[in-house]
This record gives sequence, structure tokens and C-alpha cells, in this order.
Amino acid sequence: MFDKSREILSAALLLSSVAHAAPQGAYVGATSPSSTASSSDLNDPNFGPIPGQSSYYSNYNGTDPPFPGNYTQPVLPTKEGPPGPDDQLFQNLLGAEWAIYAFYQYGVETFNESAFTAAGYPPQTYQRIIEIRDNEAGHARLFGLNISPTSTKPALCKYQFGINNPTAYLAAHTIVEISSMAFLTGLILQAKLDSSKAALVAIAETESRHEAWGLIDIWQQSPFGGPVDTAFPYANQILDTTKIFVVPGSCPKGNPEYPSPSQNLPALSFRGNYTSLLPGSDVTLAFADPTNQPQFEQGKDYYAVFFHGLQNITEPFDTKTNATKIPAEFEAKGLFLGVISDTPGAPTIDSVKAGPLVVVQQPVQINSGVDTPQQ
Repeated sequence: MFDKSREILSAALLLSSVAHAAPQGAYVGATSPSSTASSSDLNDPNFGPIPGQSSYYSNYNGTDPPFPGNYTQPVLPTKEGPPGPDDQLFQNLLGAEWAIYAFYQYGVETFNESAFTAAGYPPQTYQRIIEIRDNEAGHARLFGLNISPTSTKPALCKYQFGINNPTAYLAAHTIVEISSMAFLTGLILQAKLDSSKAALVAIAETESRHEAWGLIDIWQQSPFGGPVDTAFPYANQILDTTKIFVVPGSCPKGNPEYPSPSQNLPALSFRGNYTSLLPGSDVTLAFADPTNQPQFEQGKDYYAVFFHGLQNITEPFDTKTNATKIPAEFEAKGLFLGVISDTPGAPTIDSVKAGPLVVVQQPVQINSGVDTPQQ
């Protein structure tokens, strides 16, 4: 299965720019509200299937977009007053969730059971993608309900994924889920309300189940990532990377800025081909977007800071060659996240100058054959 690394990387890690519209249109089933109703109805927690009570977010098997993904306009404020304490957090989270939901809706629309079985994957693979899509729709509903009526609830944009084969899609699934776990735990640091912190933990637990399914069924790997998953303190930097999915100019008028605040850091990737990206590996990084390059001060030291578990380790970074090393001390489990910083340990959000970079350890083969344009 892992001789498909070119397929995996061409779409899952480089995310080519073949445009795909975000799911739109009304759900035709009897248990979901019609999208012809007013978007403001989404302010009512009893409107539509209720996550945790209705089986809808587990058992809807249609290919049409499920509720609330069939609503395409933002919910504008219906009351005057200050925003809720965690409104901005949940606006950011809902913006990210729409991209994740759209990724799974794309999978449901693009593939079918035979597409996955013909590629050598278990017969239940397509059904699991449907179930995850349903779960993500439930997340979108929950996040929207946590935004107060004095703030805007963002709607879907249009998205591009550029993935047309099952292997690349399932590799991207692994990256999406493990990255979701990292930004959800990071957002807990921003949450002001205990109820918000509890909601973030509960959703992260669901994402970890999605990730575990893929590791077991798809990659035949252990689902365990060591004693602790990676906590990354600057969650908005991960959210920023999801903007690569958004078709420019496609977001509905009235959507809030996403994410807010945004540093718009240069994106990090790898230059050249690597058979593995294990601890101790020497790597050369790349800043793939020619319109967004880091500005390194001459004579100043910069560092590659890698996060794993609850720790980070700093490695030297050569600004002339972009060379660095993945810390040899890390256990080869779970997820590493790397940034370029002007300070060892990247102690503040403003000390980060590029990134984050996602390095998956399970399965490490997802990282094989990374091929980015030479600069």
C-alpha cells in the first residue's frame, strides 16, 4: 500500500489547486430542516437535529449536504450588545470546521464504496467517511450554538482540495484529524469559560476516535501515540493553514475575518524528497508561497522549534540553506509541529516567523516522497 507515496503526497501534503465548490443546496430528507428557512433560525438550539440526542449526526447516509451544511449564508447578530466571552474563539473554530466538514462532504460526493475497495481498503471505509462527515456536521452545529446572538455565525465558503484518488484522500484524512486534535487543545488556552473548555475537550476526543479508526483500519498501525498527544500553544497559526483550502473571494459577505487575529505567516514545507521524517532526520525546509516569504535580519540567529507532547526542542536553522534537523530526542509517535522562531523555544506568538509545519509519525510513510518546488 505504501508504494503509493506519490499519490499520497501530491494531494494530501501539497494540496494542488484543482478547485472544488463547497457543498451547497438543500437536504431532501424528512428529518432535516429545509435550507429555505431563515438562517436566523440557527440561533434556536431546538431547531433541527440536536447533537447528542438525535442519531442524525451518526446515521445520515445521504450524499446531499447534511444540516447545517445546507445553509450557505451567515447568521447575522439578532441582538445588540457586547460579544460573548468566547464568541471569537467559536467563530474561528466554526470557520475551521466548515473546511473540515467540506473535506468529508467532498469525499462522500467524490468516492463510493467500490472506489476504496478497488484501491485495497476495507469495505467499510466509505461508510466510515460518511459517519465522520456526519460527526463534523454535528460539530458545526455545536460551534454555532456557542456563538452568542450578538455576534455573527460564519457560513461555508467554497473550498478546493485537488484530490482525485482514494489513497491521497485517506492520507489527507490522517493529517486533518491529527491537526484538529492539536488546534483544539491549543484553543483551550484561549477559552475564558469553563463550559467552552469542556466543549473543546469533548470535540477533541471525537477527533481522536476518527484518527484511531484510520490508523487501525487504513494504515494497520497502532492507534496509540504515546502517553500524550501534541499540545501547540498558538492554535490560530494552525487555523491559518486551512485557508489554503478556501477558493479566494468565495466566502459569503458578512462572514467575520478568519481566523481572527491572523498573523499570515509564511507557510512551511519540505524541499526535496525524503524517505522518512523520523527523529534525528536532517531536513531542508521550503517557503512554498512566493508571495509570502520570511524576512530574516542579517546577522540574527533563527531557530527551528519542534513541538511534541507537552515539550518543545529547539534546533539550529540555517537561513541561507533552510537546513535543520528533527530533534533526535522525540519519540517517533503521533505528531510533530515545527515553526521558525527568532527565540529558542518560541516562547511568544510574535516570536514565530513561519509555520507551522506538520510532521506525521503514524504512519511515517505519509511523509515519504515529499516533493516541493525548488527555490
